[in-house]
Amino acid sequence: MISDDFLTILVCLAGYLLGSIPFGLLLTRLAGLGDIRSIGSGNIGATNVLRTGRKELAAATVVLDGLKGAAAVLIARQLVEPDIALFAGLAAVLGHLFPVWLRFKGGKGVATGLGVLIAAAWPVGLAACAVWLVVAGLARLSSLAALAAFASAPVVALILEEFSVVKLALTIAVLVFVRHQGNIRRLFAGTEPRIGRGKTERA
Repeated sequence: MISDDFLTILVCLAGYLLGSIPFGLLLTRLAGLGDIRSIGSGNIGATNVLRTGRKELAAATVVLDGLKGAAAVLIARQLVEPDIALFAGLAAVLGHLFPVWLRFKGGKGVATGLGVLIAAAWPVGLAACAVWLVVAGLARLSSLAALAAFASAPVVALILEEFSVVKLALTIAVLVFVRHQGNIRRLFAGTEPRIGRGKTERA
């Protein structure tokens, strides 16, 4: 009989390993575009994939990065209590940010974090996605849209969900903000590149 503590460790490890799959890097390599880390920001996420000019690969990266976050939560829910499954989702975000396969140098957690939130509490996740779309559409700044989306998530969770979801949303928001420090500096400086502006700009 597997103990609850050991099962928790297993689902969190599985979540981390799911999150650490670098879909942006894999897709661009399969497409013959080389190492995505050698262009633009060097990031493995969809925004940098878009700089290759391959919109379909960027879209696929968003979907797959989101799905791995959602899968971590949904699979864990079949094995452990719902609140414990949230830790698996957080582990997936950490896996994306710090993948063991890439010497712990990963992405910024936006798509994976949104996938986790949708699976954990779909109203919160969809609200964050809506904020991202509105801000991205108006400002044409992917980083600003991400920061606004994750800043809004804990607030929406506080209104609609249990405190465990609030803590998850807040923790993911902090991680996303930390990973966007460079973007935040460029936003204040007015030098942050807008969506669709060139293939080699930083983000």
